[in-house]
Amino acid sequence: MSPAWQVAARDAIRELVAAYTHCGDGGRFDEFCVLFAPDGVLELDGGRLFAGRDAIRAFVGGTGESVRGSGERAFIRHHVSSVQITVEDADHATGASYFFVVTQRGPDHWGRYRDRYVRDGERWLFAQRRVRVDGTAPGSWAEERRRGDHQPGGGSGAAGRGPV
Repeated sequence: MSPAWQVAARDAIRELVAAYTHCGDGGRFDEFCVLFAPDGVLELDGGRLFAGRDAIRAFVGGTGESVRGSGERAFIRHHVSSVQITVEDADHATGASYFFVVTQRGPDHWGRYRDRYVRDGERWLFAQRRVRVDGTAPGSWAEERRRGDHQPGGGSGAAGRGPV
């Protein structure tokens, strides 16, 4: 049986993973960014790194604009499953999970998260979250975004592309 502190750590980390989803899907990007350590990293497919809360905030803000611009009654919902957490010591843990995303168009994209967590006082934060998209649905927001067809302000290009 795990010591009580490990059980508490796993529970707090599960809450962190849930808060990431709820804050991101709800457009609460300032709350989303403080789920990362000040020097935390969000890494997307292709090795794109957003290091630090300001860089992460800039990226998710652009993603939010893209989702809102993707159609009438636009929304996004991330469903996270099979969360596995390994507590390494009192201040460090790692995690792995799968995600499946739905938008107003239906199934959108899916993949996996690989995380490193760090304890900061009484709370746990993301030290690093790696996002790997395994697939996109035809005609989905994610497919358009990867191709560069749907950028905030109607432009296209590589800057900031990629679902999370």
